Amino acid sequence: MVIPVHDVNPARRTPWVTYALLVANVVVFVFLTPGVVGSVTGESSLAQLCDLQAFLERYAVVPQELIHHRMPRLVPTGQTGVGPQGPGCVVGPPGYDKSPELSVLTAMFLHGGWLHLLGNMLFLWIFGNNIEDRLGHVRYLLFYLVCGYAACYGFSLLDAGSHEPLIGASGAIAGVLGAYLVLYPKARVWVLVPFLVFLPLRLPAWIVLGLWFVLQAVYSTGQGVSAAGTVAYVAHVVGFAVGALLAWPLKPGTPPPPEPRGVLFGRRARRTW
Repeated sequence: MVIPVHDVNPARRTPWVTYALLVANVVVFVFLTPGVVGSVTGESSLAQLCDLQAFLERYAVVPQELIHHRMPRLVPTGQTGVGPQGPGCVVGPPGYDKSPELSVLTAMFLHGGWLHLLGNMLFLWIFGNNIEDRLGHVRYLLFYLVCGYAACYGFSLLDAGSHEPLIGASGAIAGVLGAYLVLYPKARVWVLVPFLVFLPLRLPAWIVLGLWFVLQAVYSTGQGVSAAGTVAYVAHVVGFAVGALLAWPLKPGTPPPPEPRGVLFGRRARRTW
């Protein structure tokens, strides 16, 4: 798997919406999500875990709730207790009203750990500015939300009986990647390729994002991963496909990215004339 670092595709306008999304995701994770300290140290107390379970139950997408539009009778309360099997998290009737449809929006700003957050923000930082530049600020925000909703509903329809919370901006960002592949397939992307050491290479976007999509599609079938159930790869595939379809009508009027000259694979190329 290659790690994108930077694309050679300057934008004409400041990507204010992309910046706002980046800040919002970081703020929600650092200041509003319980157990962030434990996610850094790797040590979480039972109280922190119970608090996080209750938080996710309230603000994350639960496929069964979303598809059947009904709340469970018992949810984690965030409190700890001692039962027949020892200490654990207390469950009880929900003390709040939850809109499953609105939870799709709140879930887009929740992440399960620092790697989850930073990985998503890296892709949004690199590829989001050009899609915002092409669509404009308002249309880009709507596009982002539509892709996120489509990804959540697509995953939930295929696993309508699941009680596991679904979180992350991955579905919406996958839509951004799909649009980038359609609009700027020849844009050059600097990537790091792990091969003994990290090798810097400049590859066309169609290779970088095409490979990413193929891997997500393969992983969504359970092939090549040991814990496919912990990552909603299907949501990535759906978000990517929706983003690509929405961007397709804009392809004829999209100017091509500039072709970089004089630099090849991280070194300045020598002229032969």
